[in-house]
Amino acid sequence: MVTPLIVATALFMENMDATVISTSLPAIARDLLVEPIGLKLALTSYLVSLAVFIPISGWMADRFGSRRIFRAAIAVFVLGSVLCALGNTLGGFVLARFVQGIGGAMMVPVGRLVILRTTAKADLVRALSYLTVPALLGPVIGPPLGGFISTYLHWRWIFLINIPIGVLGWVLAKRHIEDLKDEQVPPLDWLGFALSGVGLSLLMLGLASEGKHLISAQWSALLAVIGAGLLWLYLLHYRRAVHPLLDLSLLRLPTFHAGVVGGFVFRVGIGATPFLLPLMLQLGLGLNPFVSGLLTCSTAVGAIFIKTLVMRILRRYGFRRVLMVNSVLAGLSIAAYALFYEAPSYVWMLLVFVLGGCLRSLQFTSLNAISFAEVEAGSMSHATSLSGVAQQLAAGCGVTAGAFVVQGVSGLQGHAALTVIDFAWAFAIMGALTMLSGLMFATLDPRAGEELASR
Repeated sequence: MVTPLIVATALFMENMDATVISTSLPAIARDLLVEPIGLKLALTSYLVSLAVFIPISGWMADRFGSRRIFRAAIAVFVLGSVLCALGNTLGGFVLARFVQGIGGAMMVPVGRLVILRTTAKADLVRALSYLTVPALLGPVIGPPLGGFISTYLHWRWIFLINIPIGVLGWVLAKRHIEDLKDEQVPPLDWLGFALSGVGLSLLMLGLASEGKHLISAQWSALLAVIGAGLLWLYLLHYRRAVHPLLDLSLLRLPTFHAGVVGGFVFRVGIGATPFLLPLMLQLGLGLNPFVSGLLTCSTAVGAIFIKTLVMRILRRYGFRRVLMVNSVLAGLSIAAYALFYEAPSYVWMLLVFVLGGCLRSLQFTSLNAISFAEVEAGSMSHATSLSGVAQQLAAGCGVTAGAFVVQGVSGLQGHAALTVIDFAWAFAIMGALTMLSGLMFATLDPRAGEELASR
């Protein structure tokens, strides 16, 4: 069972990196001489990179060999980490995060594919369970670790700690991961990849850079328009492509449509939280990064706890009711952050974080399950790619939307710098958006997903 452990280590490195950086945003902004809100570009560039390259990760592994691609992905991720540590400008840091995303997009999906193809069915559940551990531990360890490093060391060490982990994984992968290939690999939709990849990148760059961060407002608008145009061209190309990169016909399935489209709206509302919350705690309430990280990691504790109850809840109430009601509850938990502007006690904050973690984890698990309820085995690869792209884009849009709202609220109130009340209004608005996602699940059949919930 060495292979699952190697892949789990890579997943832990990626998950921890994603959570560590959020806590350290104010410290990074000070060093780069930019507004903290401008670092939304660093988060969105990573997420967009994942969305662009995840769809071709499976094809790359089949075409060039899983071991070769997995080791190359680790090397690219570590290279991106080094570039992040060396970054001295906002543009360089954003580019480094994009490079990191390329490695992350290839690393975990290819590793998971290796496990599925090399593990006996009798051991598959145990092997895949190794992957859930880093996914759960990363958000627990990441925030306090990032806060500790930013408070007592230097934020650049956040990225340098990936070097020894990556080197160890790279060496072990050579010895223990099989170099699997597929003899009959369909041609890659290069035109579709170019149109969707460049289109998504330009659209998100244009939206995230609004506010004169990195480029002017005119260039931001132009890039967003060009990106939207390229995505429209992809839709025209998709209708004629024999092997389209993203199979949009899957959205005709009611459960897949609800899971992806409804889940997109939900994740946009939720996606602003990892970006705005550390900024509110540190810039608004004056907490140091270490204390901020210790508080926010309690969200992951709630997420771990609820996983033991998810099946019981779904079996009792069904997917449709859970998704609708829990959207409202999760939205209220985000809006509750608005009450922090009066500097409440740590106990009250921890209770809100733990409860919010429970509600979000329940919704994410339910969405991930219902999305594939009607997908046939032959379409599972395309469904996984499309779902993965939508999830990463939603998270990126959440960061961008959250930044728009907090900047807009601050401007309307005439604040020269962001204040805690600006963040409070932003959380109230993003919470309302999260609650609205519940309407997207109203069209689901009340019996949808019954087999998955063993009802």
